[in-house]
Amino acid sequence: MGRETTGGTGVRNRASGIALLLMALSSPAFAESRWAVIISGASGGEKYAEQMATWRNDLQTALVNRYQFKPEFVKVFVDETATAGDKGSAENVRKFFAEMKKGSSKDDFVFIVLIGHGTYDGNVAKFNLVGPDLTASDWTMLLSGIQGRVTLVNTTEASFPFLETLTSKGRVVITATDSAAQKYATVFPEYFVKAMKEASTDLDKNGRTSIFEVFTAASAAVKQHYEQRGQLTTERALLDDNGDGKGREATAEGPDGGIARITYLDSEVVNGTANPELAELIRRRRALEQQAEEHKELRGVMPEAEWQKTFEKLMLDLATVSAEIRKKSRIS
Repeated sequence: MGRETTGGTGVRNRASGIALLLMALSSPAFAESRWAVIISGASGGEKYAEQMATWRNDLQTALVNRYQFKPEFVKVFVDETATAGDKGSAENVRKFFAEMKKGSSKDDFVFIVLIGHGTYDGNVAKFNLVGPDLTASDWTMLLSGIQGRVTLVNTTEASFPFLETLTSKGRVVITATDSAAQKYATVFPEYFVKAMKEASTDLDKNGRTSIFEVFTAASAAVKQHYEQRGQLTTERALLDDNGDGKGREATAEGPDGGIARITYLDSEVVNGTANPELAELIRRRRALEQQAEEHKELRGVMPEAEWQKTFEKLMLDLATVSAEIRKKSRIS
């Protein structure tokens, strides 16, 4: 799946990819799945088509090689240069999400990246596809029913309304702009893909890469891009994950970012889903991490002594569970 091929080979690849997807959806062994969906919309011209091809290929390579996503779980939709099966049309996108939702579970991770162009007419925001577009409201319906953890990145111009519309507590939404009025092509996708590829994106040096780290690295590179050219920064990426629909820049203060910091692109533990005890410990650690991030928002709201006591217990429980995961991982 996700390969830009033509002719008989392309047909065979797509048929094989569909078969693998259906097997994954029907097999109870896939209790925890990591999905990636790269949607490359209408290019708007040969120059953009070449650029977008580079971005989606680099992104696909990083997901499979660096972050160890299973190739059959990485779906790539291509612009008007694609063969019919992989074309980034509203019909194909809807069909894929409908199939994926049939087998989704609360432990799944779904990573969606929109590459191309966006428009806003003062009322409706759209992501431009081959043929009819999908609006931000359409995307709300597409994501409805996905049980797992969702991260959606809209790298296009005029993308801010997607953050306002798709906001949901625990869902990470990233947009390239902080305003619908920003209607010029963005440089954010170039630096977002670059951040996905580079090991230096692991800013806290814990050996894993979080969504927040990629967002931070890409945002810093966008700012540097404009400064080096002596230009005013015309785009400011935002991240929302607390459901308030406001978002925050990477360097700004604000309640958003807690979930994105503990949403990792890397696999949790090799063979984590093959060992029921290990899988349960991983779920427990995720829950504790989320509780800790949510508890941080309560500092200054509840009495300090009570806040510290609860936080210390969360940290102790988290350390205990993490140690047990390391122990059982060595055994596995």
